[in-house]
Amino acid sequence: MHDAVWVNVRLATMTDGYGVIDDGVVAATDGRISWVGPRSAWHEHAREEHDGGGAWLMPGLVDCHTHLVYAGNRAHEFEQRLKGASYEDIARAGGGIVFTVNATRGASEEALLSAARKRLRQWLREGAAVVEIKSGYGLDRDTELRMLRVARRLGEDLTVRTTFLGAHAVPPEYKGREDDYIDFVCDEVLPAAAAEGLVDAVDAFCERIAFSPAQTDRVFHKARALGLPVKLHADQMSDLDGAGLAARHGALSADHMEHSGEEGIKAMKREGTVAVLLPGAYYFLRETKLPPIEALRRHGVPIALATDHNPGSSPVSSPLLVLNMACTLFRLTPEEALAGMTRNAARALGMQSSHGTLAAGKAADFALWDITSPAELAYAVGANPCVARVRAGRTLR
Repeated sequence: MHDAVWVNVRLATMTDGYGVIDDGVVAATDGRISWVGPRSAWHEHAREEHDGGGAWLMPGLVDCHTHLVYAGNRAHEFEQRLKGASYEDIARAGGGIVFTVNATRGASEEALLSAARKRLRQWLREGAAVVEIKSGYGLDRDTELRMLRVARRLGEDLTVRTTFLGAHAVPPEYKGREDDYIDFVCDEVLPAAAAEGLVDAVDAFCERIAFSPAQTDRVFHKARALGLPVKLHADQMSDLDGAGLAARHGALSADHMEHSGEEGIKAMKREGTVAVLLPGAYYFLRETKLPPIEALRRHGVPIALATDHNPGSSPVSSPLLVLNMACTLFRLTPEEALAGMTRNAARALGMQSSHGTLAAGKAADFALWDITSPAELAYAVGANPCVARVRAGRTLR
């Protein structure tokens, strides 16, 4: 006897392509999918039966790269960029990440939690099942830990994966002493966060305005010594072989990748590293260098998508909008885009065994959509056809 079953639904299992089952059934028991298949093969029973009304039922969306916990905003920098300043100009003048650091350091845990909860409502409305949240706007011990605690507390209505991003920027008090700051991150902050059970993965920003490959190596070696997987902000503004660096460390993902080269992409394929593309940042910063989509396809590197929600370079609060951006800006197909926010995004978080597809044994976290085909999720700009969200086998309204 199953706990609950959903009938009169069309399934996009996302196991292979869309994985369409036109008249499907999904059953759940103890928070896990216990049966999935065509209705003609369903001969079992459940304590509760839900009529999906002909909606499409799909795995909940997975946003595998966000910076959801922070204070303040940077609308003034948006204006500066429109007047000709570059992202790097603003960062070097004391703006950018450091501006948000100052605001976040001054915010209490409750203030950060309240602001993040308000932001997160959009993800819940749009059928998200998993959201990754990074630290990186504290750049000191106490604020980094505070951010990670807030991220953990957000896991009430969806699954949250936390990522330590202490190597996000050099704080003002360490200006000109970047190696000393990396010592601080590796010797004090990351071990403290890990000891408190606040870290699921470790990230770094490897770029000309942030940290060198050698400094990133040090952070990743420390992470692996602590038993933590790694991922990387790679090759967003220049080719520092971030893709290759990520692969050498067996990273879960390399993210951004606008300037990544062919050899790094080959290395990612060998090591099973996922490419996470972030069209929100590409759009908002008015970039012109496209990620190497064809090379990723040619070498069979899984492509994931994410909002990269943050106050400076991608204030995007809609996973559905990212699906459209990926198709219109990067020329992904709707099928590739949806895979990028389901099965490949789950893989980019190391969660492929529990999320990203509809399959027996996986978490019963899915969404129902009032659409005529899965491609409609990437097609209709500004629409939100999500009619129900299910977490652990229970419908949430």
